[in-house]
Amino acid sequence: MMNRFSVIFILLVSSIVTLFAKGKVVDQVVWVVGDEPVLQSEIEGEIMRLKYEKQTVDGDPYCVIPEQIAIQKLFIAQAKIDSVVVSENILDQQVDARVKYFIQRIGSKEKVEEYFGKSIDKIKAEMRRTVNEQMVVSQMQQKITDAYKITPADIEKFYDKIPKDSIPTIPEQVEVQIISISPEITPVEVERIKSKLREFKEKVESGESQFSTLAILYSEDKGSAMQGGELGFMTRGKLVPEFANVAFSLYDPAKVSRIVETEFGYHIIQLIERKNDQVNCRHILLIPRIEEKQKREAMAKLDSIATEIRSEKISFSEAVMKYSKDKETRENDGLMINQETLSNKFQIQQLPADIAKVVYGLSVGEISKPFVYTTIAGKEMVCMVKLKKKFKAHKANPQDDFNELKELVTAKKSRELLENWIKKKQSELYIHINPELRNCPFKYPGWIKD
Repeated sequence: MMNRFSVIFILLVSSIVTLFAKGKVVDQVVWVVGDEPVLQSEIEGEIMRLKYEKQTVDGDPYCVIPEQIAIQKLFIAQAKIDSVVVSENILDQQVDARVKYFIQRIGSKEKVEEYFGKSIDKIKAEMRRTVNEQMVVSQMQQKITDAYKITPADIEKFYDKIPKDSIPTIPEQVEVQIISISPEITPVEVERIKSKLREFKEKVESGESQFSTLAILYSEDKGSAMQGGELGFMTRGKLVPEFANVAFSLYDPAKVSRIVETEFGYHIIQLIERKNDQVNCRHILLIPRIEEKQKREAMAKLDSIATEIRSEKISFSEAVMKYSKDKETRENDGLMINQETLSNKFQIQQLPADIAKVVYGLSVGEISKPFVYTTIAGKEMVCMVKLKKKFKAHKANPQDDFNELKELVTAKKSRELLENWIKKKQSELYIHINPELRNCPFKYPGWIKD
């Protein structure tokens, strides 16, 4: 499965390579879907991207790629009818972030301009349309597939119809308990972080910098940084209390909050909009660095706790409640939660890398030595883990593997919904294809109407 970084890079390459192609191809309209044209430059740009990434397509690319682009145009045409739009603010942030990434990758703004023979402003302007279309298509597809909710009956029906020799095999899985503690942070490091955030606050309130630009450049919340720090509309319950108290006290979008400390690090917050019991804001997160001395002290503490557990003075579950600082796992008997499936079961490769390599060498019931790992949020913690259970590879069944089967059913149903939607829209919208493409063996033959 591609990670977030890979997806962003592919979209970025697609945007840039398409721009490059537009400068080299004599353009013409080769296909019309509704009032959306498919340009020869779009086809050439996508083919160039595939070559750049050394990818192949099943069939003639000059038939497959035009159809794929035409399908995207179907979604774009419907998005206009349904008034599905991308926020200008989010679009600006996405384009800025992608251009910034390319500058980092190629070396400098000047090198990017030299390579593509265009100014950064022109690259941004031309990229904007591509990025907007990608985001609109994604929103439109989500809208179509979200209309159907998977039920337990769907999963039972799916399972009953699978030929016995086609029932998927569930790989070996494990359940892991964890005790995590946060090493002490030195006052010098706290002051360094706060000083940086005070500097950002002054720059924004003086008009020297945009909050969103600083978030893209410096925020260590990678999920929101690409959106200029924007979190979207949230109720109080979806935010940690310290953050929520400050976010919901803001009323002036021109001002920046005081520094807020949470379990994730230190933040400053800027209001975007309030709506009833929800608030939309931006934030910049900085995470303090931990010195080796503090890490060693935290590991020594966990060593002492492990000795108590092994001598049966305290159980692992009791130690979780008494010592662990990770709220999510502490309230779940120390069991780690698989964010992909929301269950306690993991394939080894689904665990964070630092934890996976430790768990791999454990026997059921065994407790690891203390070690340092970095959370998804980028925070360093010291922990020890216990391999609670191991489930051998087996054929899937609804009783033990509900979540895994639900994923299969959801993927299958989403494909069916989108395929049926495409066929329906083919019959409803005006479509014109240039003669040289009419003999292509299309996946959806409904393109040819006469």
